[in-house]
Amino acid sequence: MLRVLEVERSTYYAHANRSKQQSQETVHRVGRPAPGLSYTQEGKPISDEQICEWIMEFLAGEGANYGYRKLTVLLRRRHQMEINKKKVYRLCKQMNVLRPQRKITVKHPKRLANNREITGSNQLWETDIKYGWVQGEQRFFFLMSIIDVFDRAIVSYHIGLTCEARHLVQITQEALMKRQLFEKAEKPVIRSDNGPQFISNLFENACDEFGVIHERIPPKTPNKNAHIESYHSIIEAECYQRHEFESYPQAYEVVSQFIQDYNRIRIHGSIYDLSPYDYMEAVKQGIVKPKQIKV
Repeated sequence: MLRVLEVERSTYYAHANRSKQQSQETVHRVGRPAPGLSYTQEGKPISDEQICEWIMEFLAGEGANYGYRKLTVLLRRRHQMEINKKKVYRLCKQMNVLRPQRKITVKHPKRLANNREITGSNQLWETDIKYGWVQGEQRFFFLMSIIDVFDRAIVSYHIGLTCEARHLVQITQEALMKRQLFEKAEKPVIRSDNGPQFISNLFENACDEFGVIHERIPPKTPNKNAHIESYHSIIEAECYQRHEFESYPQAYEVVSQFIQDYNRIRIHGSIYDLSPYDYMEAVKQGIVKPKQIKV
């Protein structure tokens, strides 16, 4: 039969033995039974019933609403028990004396990135962080940028040895000032991933204050932030890989100059082979037709 089915004998028997072994493991595999006691540091056995009584004494006698971790500490200190917090948790669960899990109040509910059709500047901005390496000082630096999805311009950016939520708030405010959007009712949507700077309360509060909508892409979906990711690949290939930075001031100067050239000089095939600033001016004067972008 194996010859007719063109299956090797070794393959068949290996599969059969593996299936038999897995079946046996499924049938005979059982957990280690609970011993029903623990020991003191001197090796004296103490039953679980006695330990439960001590736990209830701690909870009732001291009036403190201890959790299982602190109850473990008390058992070790006052009764010299050799006991871990996992067992104390199990005993507390059996007695139904576990403290309820605290409920984390979400101040700013997560707003997922929506599918959009972009027809002009200042409708959707994307932001993200790119690392750089200073060879001479053996340390990283950070580049946080905000890009306009429509015209591909870097509206604002932060370069530094640290990258915190306050820097994100600063470049967001700077971007709104550069585009003269503070007094306008309609402001761009800012899209980001779920990094700590982007999910911070400081940035969310700033978005509420500025009147900006912040949306976040789902985990493991960098394609939702494709334009800023594409920009990062450009700066990696055309800036970082062409320079070996000996100091942070040198890195700051080179990267800053590259961003200026990117906005003013570097041409993009997706915007009529124009630079971002030239494309913005051409659209403004009606020289070219605005390209609609679906994200």
